Amino acid sequence: MANSPQAKKRARQSIKRRTRNVEKRSEFRTVIKNTVYAIDAGDKETAMSAFKIATPIIDSVVSKGLIHKNKAARHKSRLNARIKALS
Repeated sequence: MANSPQAKKRARQSIKRRTRNVEKRSEFRTVIKNTVYAIDAGDKETAMSAFKIATPIIDSVVSKGLIHKNKAARHKSRLNARIKALS
C-alpha cells in the first residue's frame, strides 16, 4: 500500500490513466467492429463511412501509446483492402 504522499498521488494517477485507456481501447475495438460489420453486410458506402470514422480514432489510440503504429497501419490497410474488394 502507498504510504508516502508521492506514492498516493501516483496511485490516483494510474487509476485515472487506466480508466482512460480502457475507454479508448474499447472505442478502438468498436469502430473496427462497426467497419467489419458493414463490410460483411456488403454495403460499400456504409463501410466507407465507418472506415472514415475509424481512421482518426485508430490514429489517436496510437498517439496515446495504447497500440503500436505498425498495428494501426495493419488494421487500416486490411480494412481498406476489404472495402476495395467489395463490388
